[in-house]
Amino acid sequence: MSFEELGLSRATLLALRERGFEEPTDIQREVIPILLSGDRDVIGQSQTGTGKTAAFALPIIEAIDPGKRGVQAIILTPTRELALQVADEIKSLRGRKRIYVYAVYGGQPIGPQIRALERGTHIVVGTPGRVLDHIRRGTLDLSGVRFFILDEADRMLDMGFIEDIEAIFRETPEEKRTLMFSATMPMNVLLLAKKYMRDPEVVIVSRDEIIPGMVEQEYVEVVPGRKYGKLREILKDDFYGIVFCQTRRETGELSERLRRDGYSAEALNGDMSQAARERTFRRFREGRTRILVATDVAARGLDVQNVTHIVNYSVPMTAEDYVHRVGRTGRMGKKGRAVTFVTPRERRKMWDISRRAGVEVRRSELSEEIPADHPERHMTGTHFGEGYRRRPRRSRDREGRGSYSRDRSGYGIR
Repeated sequence: MSFEELGLSRATLLALRERGFEEPTDIQREVIPILLSGDRDVIGQSQTGTGKTAAFALPIIEAIDPGKRGVQAIILTPTRELALQVADEIKSLRGRKRIYVYAVYGGQPIGPQIRALERGTHIVVGTPGRVLDHIRRGTLDLSGVRFFILDEADRMLDMGFIEDIEAIFRETPEEKRTLMFSATMPMNVLLLAKKYMRDPEVVIVSRDEIIPGMVEQEYVEVVPGRKYGKLREILKDDFYGIVFCQTRRETGELSERLRRDGYSAEALNGDMSQAARERTFRRFREGRTRILVATDVAARGLDVQNVTHIVNYSVPMTAEDYVHRVGRTGRMGKKGRAVTFVTPRERRKMWDISRRAGVEVRRSELSEEIPADHPERHMTGTHFGEGYRRRPRRSRDREGRGSYSRDRSGYGIR
C-alpha cells in the first residue's frame, strides 16, 4: 500500500515526497486510515524508529484547523530530547500548511516558552512536568484539544509521570481522541488505557519491527577487565553508534578513554545540563561525533538515522531496556549490529532477557572461553534464546496474588 492509498491530501503527499518518503511503514499503514476515518481511540505498539511519529502526526496535520487559535493537539513525551524531535518531525511534515508547533520542556527558561504559547500554537509537544507547570501558571489552555497523545507511554510510567499525566488529562475536554504509543505494553500501561480510553483500536506491529529483522544480534562473553579491548575490536568496523552504560560515571570514564585513544566519542548522561545534552546530541545526529556513550535515561527517545551499531557495554536491566536499545539500529530496512558484553556471572541474566524478549542472540566470534570450573559453564548454547519453549509468565496483581498470563507477542500485551 502506498501513501496515496491511505487517504492523505495532496498537500501532505507533496510534503512526504519532499522528505523522500516513498512507502509507509507497517505502523503507518495501520494507524493512518484509522485516524483519518471515524473517531476511535488508538493504542499502538511500536518503538522509536518504526515511523510512529508520522503515523499519528500526518492525520493530526490533516485535522488541524489553521484558522482556529489555540491548542488542538497535545503530545506528551518522557524526555526533552524526544519532545524536540517529535516537534521537529511534525514541522517537517506540515508542508505549506500554516500550522504552529512548539515544544515545552524543563531545563530551559520558562519565559520564552510562555511568550511562544501566548502568540498561539496549534500543537504542543512536551514533557509532563513542564506541561503541567504551564497549565498551573495559566499559560497553557487545553480546553480546545481534539487529540491527546502519549508517546512512549511505558517509559513515562516507569519514570513516575502517572500523576502528572492524569492531571493533564483532566484539563482536556471529554470529547477528544486519545492515542497511546508504546514499545511494550506492561500492565500499568494497559490499566492507564482502560481508565482513560474508549473502546480503543489496538495496532500491534510485527516483531520484526519491534526489533528489526535487519539487526544482527550477538553477545560477547568477556571478563570485565577485557571489555575495552573487545570494544576496540568492534570499532574497527565503520562504526557510527551508541555504547550503552549503566551509570553516569561510566559514560564519562569510557568516553574520555576513547578520546585519549583517538576516537570521536562523547558522553550523554543525566549529570549534564540540558544545553550540553542538546549540543552533544546535535553533534552526534550530524555525524560530527561517531560514538555516543550514554545511559538509558539520557538516550531515551533519541531518533537518529543510519546508526550502524549498538553496544551494550553492560547487560541491560530488563528485556524492555534491551528492546529499546537494540531498536536504535537496523531502521528503515538498513542493516545494523547489536552487541552485548556478557560477563560469566551475567550469562543467566542475558539468557532470561533473550527469553522474555523473544529473540535469539548469537555468540560472537569475539567471545572468550568460560573457564571449565565456572558454575555456569554448562550453559553453552550457540546463542541465547535457542531451543526454549515460551511459557506463561507469572505476574502479580495489585493485591499481590500470583497469576499466569500469555501475551500475543512476548512483550507483555495481555
